[in-house]
Amino acid sequence: MPSKPHSKDLSGLFSEATKRRKNSPLKSLIKYMDADPNLLSLGAGLPHPDTFPFGSLSVSVAGAGMSVADSNTTFNDVSVASKKPTAGTEGLERFLQYGNGRGVPSYTKFVCEHTERVHNPPYEDWDVVVSSGNTDAFVKALTLFCQSGDTLIVDEWTYPAIIETVLPMGIGLAPVKMDGEGMVPSDLDFICDTWSEAGSAPRVAYMIPTAQNPTGATMSVARRKELYAVAQKHNLVIIEDDPYYYLQIGSYKPLSEINDPKDRYKNLPGIASLIPSLLSIDTDGRVIRLDSFSKVLAPGLRCGWITAPRYITDKLQFHNETSVQQPAGLSQAIISKLMNEDWGHSGWERHLTQVQRDYAERRDKFVDVCNAHLKDKVEFTVPTAGMFLWFHVLLNEESQKRKGVMREIFESMLKSHVLLVPGYMFSPLGETEEVLDKPYMRAAFSYASMDCFETAITRLAKALEPFTC
Repeated sequence: MPSKPHSKDLSGLFSEATKRRKNSPLKSLIKYMDADPNLLSLGAGLPHPDTFPFGSLSVSVAGAGMSVADSNTTFNDVSVASKKPTAGTEGLERFLQYGNGRGVPSYTKFVCEHTERVHNPPYEDWDVVVSSGNTDAFVKALTLFCQSGDTLIVDEWTYPAIIETVLPMGIGLAPVKMDGEGMVPSDLDFICDTWSEAGSAPRVAYMIPTAQNPTGATMSVARRKELYAVAQKHNLVIIEDDPYYYLQIGSYKPLSEINDPKDRYKNLPGIASLIPSLLSIDTDGRVIRLDSFSKVLAPGLRCGWITAPRYITDKLQFHNETSVQQPAGLSQAIISKLMNEDWGHSGWERHLTQVQRDYAERRDKFVDVCNAHLKDKVEFTVPTAGMFLWFHVLLNEESQKRKGVMREIFESMLKSHVLLVPGYMFSPLGETEEVLDKPYMRAAFSYASMDCFETAITRLAKALEPFTC
């Protein structure tokens, strides 16, 4: 088997802060303690494990591939005992102790193995480092390369937390046009070719390639390759924010045409048929991929990981050491024990397929209800992944002429006791006059009970009635 190439060195694009960022002197001592079990340390200012009042950690977890909503689901106890490491997992005292910013070894071992199985990065010197979810990961990935006065390339509609993170840092935003597959490569190329503003040209492009938030758009393989080629041409770093990657749920079929739900949802992508990630085509090592357990286990765990060339993950580790240090040890313990000893890779993949099944059913039911009640009021493309529908509101002629009409629609929705997010909240341009009345809204089918879909969409139809065709 031929060896993989080494990543390209993009450290010349680092921000000044990143160039100056070094390993924490105190954290650097931990490696000596790990390497030599006979070492008696009088150097590390670590609290003694005997002062930790936790004898064990135990959680009840559904069997792999089972839904907690199913009354027939069986639950297993997953336990981590203090001072009792096993073949696959450290003892609880290790999870509760300070770390070096890389993550507890058994946790990082699993996510590294998983990344290899699913993405197989096509260069040899890739590595992973822990994050406290993708928002934490984004801030650290961004500041690797961007500082005040720089510009970040984003979609013309994007996740609001990104906007609110970037702007106070003095970093500008350059929005790129979108279509049904997300960011348009030709517009990205045009922006980079014609960049003439003061300061250096953009060095980083932020993308949500799967189930883009807010539009729900998913890039095809061809689109991903086109965007990657543009990034190569202009020497861009890509931040691949992909929390919805495993929520790929296939094409929509009306529930009325489904004879047996078991048959309808048995051919979901699982792991084997997922659309390849940008990381999987990254021969240069210019993609910084952000992964999270938030959408597929629970967001409150605050656990994720970042994949990038090792010289980049080293810098991210150093940043961790002076900020969050690592995700909460209790969360890492639960995930590590579950993945390494209870579910394993095969069980984890069965769980992901079950999550896909749940969201596919939700999407199909929600689209059925929208088709029944929102005809002539909105139009939308049915998403093949994720949690969202992006509504284009079909304003009537009078409403099209009114300033502030989308704020009026928002107030009308609240009076009707239904909430959607107006499009202007996702605009990198801010709530300008140009953006405020663009007739778009995001509807999430992920949280509300499916029994409430009909009521919610009926209320929405009533709220839109005075404004639509």
